[in-house]
Amino acid sequence: MRSKINWDILLSNKVHKKGFIDALLSGKAIGKLAAFNSLKGILFSDMAIEKFLEREDQYDIMEAAREKNRKLRTFSSGERKKEFLKYCLSLKPDYIILDNPLDHLDQASRKTLTESFEKLSESIPLIQLVNRSADLLPFLSNKAMITDNSFELQDIQETTIEKAPLESSRIPKPASTIEYSEGILVQMKNITIDYFDKPIINSLNWTIKKGEFWQLIGPNGSGKSTILSMITGENPKGYGQDLLLFGIQKGSGESIWDIKKNVGYFSTAMTDLFQKNHSLENMILSGFFDSIGLYVEPTTLQKNIVNDWLDLIQMSHLKNKKFHQLSIGQQRVALIIRAVLKHPPLVILDEPVEGLDDENVHLVTQLINLLTKETDMTLIFVSHRIEPSLAPNLVYELIPSENGSIGVIKD
Repeated sequence: MRSKINWDILLSNKVHKKGFIDALLSGKAIGKLAAFNSLKGILFSDMAIEKFLEREDQYDIMEAAREKNRKLRTFSSGERKKEFLKYCLSLKPDYIILDNPLDHLDQASRKTLTESFEKLSESIPLIQLVNRSADLLPFLSNKAMITDNSFELQDIQETTIEKAPLESSRIPKPASTIEYSEGILVQMKNITIDYFDKPIINSLNWTIKKGEFWQLIGPNGSGKSTILSMITGENPKGYGQDLLLFGIQKGSGESIWDIKKNVGYFSTAMTDLFQKNHSLENMILSGFFDSIGLYVEPTTLQKNIVNDWLDLIQMSHLKNKKFHQLSIGQQRVALIIRAVLKHPPLVILDEPVEGLDDENVHLVTQLINLLTKETDMTLIFVSHRIEPSLAPNLVYELIPSENGSIGVIKD
């Protein structure tokens, strides 16, 4: 019976996922999924959890973990998803839609939640939606793929991603050079951080040098975001610490812009900053001015550089299209271009492939490999996943303990 009611669906990034989910939940599914139209479903997703957190904060209530007398926000990412799953079940739905349920989780949390799904699949229908073929779950027997907005189920095909390689000789030069000649970009010595007497980081040492390619890993709650905010100079906990940022001792009178001018930063949350009528070209051009929106007339040189980048990533034909109308993969690549536009000494890419399908992961990792090969920019790639197509030459791992996470360089 289980094999007849559970579905594992691989979605292309070309699919309007929200529209598909809305169709399911409103009883307008087609084909084999029409069997769910008379049933009551519930959505389990990062977005659903975020909306739930906002409601808890707005009304100062505790809904998901009343027995523990805690708000959902107080849990780690993995525990938060477990508690929200319990809450979803308490509403007694007829089926649950799992939207990329393992995204942003460390390996231990992924394993625990997957075991919960396997047990749950024996008693309630599950419809899992994923973008990566590697995330398909073996115990969900009905498998299909959706490639367009017809929302029609198709058999999953073994496909080879064929995309013309990006040409290394065509990486555009910056409009001007950011002057930084030292070999060491960031140096942390015995960094210790706590919040409200809770230890987060314990005696951490990390030296980041010019031209290196790092991957930063560590379980949820280990302090990765805290460390990144130290590197960008935004964390006030950096004052009084032995922290050297681009040749400047933290707290020696520097401004935040003295630090930030040396850093190109990407995170998935940046996508939400460009939801107005910014064209793709103007969104990237705004990176020259570190602004959200283009309020200064760019020079001819700056326009030519952006056009060269668009040509490199084969998106020149989209230059006048609204950024928010692009596919998620196209948006990610464009935001990475915006981050590296000025060839900053250090580029931080915070989970750049989460939520991408296999084709777009290929495009993003191709671009990252090209940057590491053809420029002297230092890259920090943050991800729980080990991407087979990426080869960081250095891995820094945060290992939690009762006294705060320690940092270890892995071989």
